[in-house]
Amino acid sequence: MRARPLLGAFGAALLLSAGCGIPASSDVRVDGKAGTATEAGSSNGRSSEPPSRAASGSDNAAFVRNFLSAAAGEPDRAYERVKAFIAPEHRPRLQDKKGSEVALTVVRLRETVFTFNSDSTTTVKITVQQIGVLRTNGTLAPPVATETQYEFRLRSAALGGAGSDERAGQYLLDPPSVLLLSDVALQQYYQDESIYFWSSDRTRLVPDQRYLPYAVPDERRVNEVVRWLVGGPSDWLRPGVVGLPDGTELINNATGANNRWEVNLDMSGDDQSRIDQVMTQLAWSLGDLPGELELKIRNNSQPVQDLDELRTAQQLYPVREEPQRYGVYEGAIRPLDFAGEPSGAVPLTPEVNRGIVSAGLARGVNRVLAALVVTSKDRQRLAVGTGAETVATLGRSAGEYASIGRPVWLRTVDTRPAQGLVVADGRLYRFDEAAGMAEVPLNLPSPEVTAVASALDGQRVALIAGGRLYVAALNLDGSGSGVSIGPPRALVTSLTNLTAVDWIGEDRLVVAGSAGQPAIYEISVDGALETPLRTDVGAKVNHLTAYPTNRSVRVPTGAYMYEANKVAYRSSPFERIAPEQVRDVPTPPAGVRPSNPSAPFFLY
Repeated sequence: MRARPLLGAFGAALLLSAGCGIPASSDVRVDGKAGTATEAGSSNGRSSEPPSRAASGSDNAAFVRNFLSAAAGEPDRAYERVKAFIAPEHRPRLQDKKGSEVALTVVRLRETVFTFNSDSTTTVKITVQQIGVLRTNGTLAPPVATETQYEFRLRSAALGGAGSDERAGQYLLDPPSVLLLSDVALQQYYQDESIYFWSSDRTRLVPDQRYLPYAVPDERRVNEVVRWLVGGPSDWLRPGVVGLPDGTELINNATGANNRWEVNLDMSGDDQSRIDQVMTQLAWSLGDLPGELELKIRNNSQPVQDLDELRTAQQLYPVREEPQRYGVYEGAIRPLDFAGEPSGAVPLTPEVNRGIVSAGLARGVNRVLAALVVTSKDRQRLAVGTGAETVATLGRSAGEYASIGRPVWLRTVDTRPAQGLVVADGRLYRFDEAAGMAEVPLNLPSPEVTAVASALDGQRVALIAGGRLYVAALNLDGSGSGVSIGPPRALVTSLTNLTAVDWIGEDRLVVAGSAGQPAIYEISVDGALETPLRTDVGAKVNHLTAYPTNRSVRVPTGAYMYEANKVAYRSSPFERIAPEQVRDVPTPPAGVRPSNPSAPFFLY
């Protein structure tokens, strides 16, 4: 039932051990390079238990690295594992918490400073970026701590606290008052799991990211997932989804063996359609777990269901066609041709396919949806239209703007009127099929919004405002004519001065910003894990689009396109999108330089 592997963590500091023979209280060693945690045991090829205290011997850097992994694993033993690293006389300084109060402070290590003292101890100062709080329900909540540095000391565990006995290892003195966990350890010892809740209108399933320790035995994994579902969605997702009926409880533990699983719920009501939805919810929340599921409601058995058949019958994201690439060329949308990929016709008539700056096209239920940013003298307007196969007429926004960002549609699974989101002159707007625009209020520190992206489920958005990254849940009213956005959650990332964002997976974002120079990263939906995709972009990215992989449609993997300095690029493989790859464009006369394609996007 395990989901895909975690993203590769970036920006964790590699702690280099200090050599001997340095004068007491004199030299300081500083290091801030990336590294990985030491392994101890494995589960399905992954580490399940963090290293013991003595595993690092007298290596200061390895000890600190392992200390920042010690809390990983099942939460009921977290304090026990961490206190094993602390000198016995200093263990009372770390006050134990029990049950749901156990929480791990997840940090991204920036820099480590070792100072050698005359009393044979070593002072360690670590500089960190606070990422979040890992709770016992598997959620990574926003950070609570504000510390950017922690300081503690190390001493030998050999008799008398002196020497460097490799077998004895070391102890930590003056411990932090919280359980620290590095982002590298989060990657090393936890599996990310997507559980699913029904959207507020009960038309589709929406993923909710959780973390499960590899140390949890396989026979208990089903039980943990069911407990998460009973506990309800993550706080930031709650405005856009519905949990199980109020008062739902798990009766005893979920059990299973030989590919047959049994879950017994105390759930109110006898609505069979609601019970069927819970079955589908369970099937997807159990990942790729094969076999049969027997759901009991207050000890009354429902028909046994095959998990694979349930997932096949209720697709997460009904994408009916492979994505096709398009771009804007000399004011008109044109197909982009790449070997091995489908390339379709432009779903606009020639009469409306002109004066275009950027576009957001989507395939709805039995129709094409087009949202276009078009020029209006020296201003811009939003033009919107729909059609069975081709859009022939467009409605235009009443207002004109100095700048309009890439419009995005909120994907639906039925024939209700479609709607989308767009940024215009630094404000977020909802638009409808007639190009009517209404500002969407946001409670953010900075009102200046520069980018918006919609997830494939149509219930979650990512925003960039004031150069920071946010995610938020959407709540759509039953008629499909309105949308509200729940309180945005700020995500922590190494990038600064963010400029563009899109969804590249159901729980992953592709984000453009600065890492000392313009760069593009892949970032998890909770901000905990990030992977550099391009660190040599060379210019500010002003347009970014991706095709989000998901568990129903898995290819292409992580495809994205962007524009920087008026030049468009694609990934997989990374290359510039050349004029020769724009279809249906006549060859320019000799001596005339062809235009560059711009504002690339996917249609699916």
